Amino acid sequence: MSAPVSSIRNLGPASDAAFARAGIHTADELRALGPDKAYAMLLETGTKPHFIGYYVLVMGLQGRPWNDCKGKEKAALRVKFDALKAAHQPAQKTDFERILDEIGIRPAE
Repeated sequence: MSAPVSSIRNLGPASDAAFARAGIHTADELRALGPDKAYAMLLETGTKPHFIGYYVLVMGLQGRPWNDCKGKEKAALRVKFDALKAAHQPAQKTDFERILDEIGIRPAE
């Protein structure tokens, strides 16, 4: 059996659960996808975008501590993060759809 996602530096048990929801179950799968594709999969399965979470992933896949991300590198990662966030956010529900969800008319996603 392959090592869990949480075996990657900076990632813990909560990462195992989030990546599993996105269909990524092992550290090898995560490494093969790379940070951008893997983070896009997280966003597409409902993980709220968070810049620190993104660069923690990037640093971890490089074997670096999360707080090693600084200066120009951090600024460049912010640009990539913003592009991922814009391209992979789940569709926003209309007010009507939210009301239907609140009263239980639509099936849960």
